[in-house]
Amino acid sequence: MSEDKTPMVIGSTEIQKMIYTFRGKQVMVDRDLAELYQIETKYLNRQRSRNADRFPEDFCFQLTKDEYEVLRCQNVTSKPDSGSGGRRYMPYVFTEQGIAMLSSVLKSDVATIVSINIMRAFVAMRHFLIGNATIFERLDRVELKQLETDQKLEKVFNYIATQTEVKQHIFFDGQIYDAFSFIVDIIKKAKTKLVLVDNYVDTNTLNLLCKKNNGVDVVIATAGKGNLTAKDITTFNAQYSKLTVKTTNDFHDRFLIIDDMEVYHIGASLKDAGKKSFGITKIEDETLIKSLLKKIH
Repeated sequence: MSEDKTPMVIGSTEIQKMIYTFRGKQVMVDRDLAELYQIETKYLNRQRSRNADRFPEDFCFQLTKDEYEVLRCQNVTSKPDSGSGGRRYMPYVFTEQGIAMLSSVLKSDVATIVSINIMRAFVAMRHFLIGNATIFERLDRVELKQLETDQKLEKVFNYIATQTEVKQHIFFDGQIYDAFSFIVDIIKKAKTKLVLVDNYVDTNTLNLLCKKNNGVDVVIATAGKGNLTAKDITTFNAQYSKLTVKTTNDFHDRFLIIDDMEVYHIGASLKDAGKKSFGITKIEDETLIKSLLKKIH
């Protein structure tokens, strides 16, 4: 590999957007790393394969089809790998330790310098989580007291995720996977009908709605400020039917309505879930629910 390349100038904030959470670990995708290192993905994985003993599972692991689908729906794999003609295998992801090992395996000045910037991004993200630990503790003090005395953030996240029903949740900048999973769980609750009120709708929104159960009708009420086209609707209905889009200027906020019974207020458009901090709250007041349904229908 040529050594006359200049390391890509990319800030910590941009790198943090490339960090995802899988299997309780913060990781980066092989394709994103290859782009930062200015090499082809297949070359990066070839070096990983040749040095397999240096990459145990806590350093690097291959995503499952379901995990890859999460990435695909978030458009992080929409751009084909250079020279590969698209992916023919599930991508590999690297933890912070795995990325540090990569820089030594690739043996280039670019890899070393870029890896330092990546390490700083991981550190910055940890500082953010630790600095906001009190926010998570305040979400539900009563239930958190049932935890063991060890109050590590990972246990807090896992505890919240395993509850049968979480009626409110706050997601912070970069928690795209967590927000995606939470919204999909709500969507899958629908048995017959799903209504989304959202003025900014595009194909990312449809990528979430396609996770609905078979036979569930979908209605989108929108002001049409997104990039959704008639062709997108036709394509969706060809595979998942039945999707209906109605135009309305009556709403500013976003709502997700399950079977005309459960209503969730969503602080961000579904297409932007996890890109910035936002919250999701279940509305319990029956009078409010009835008035909202009447306004929509």
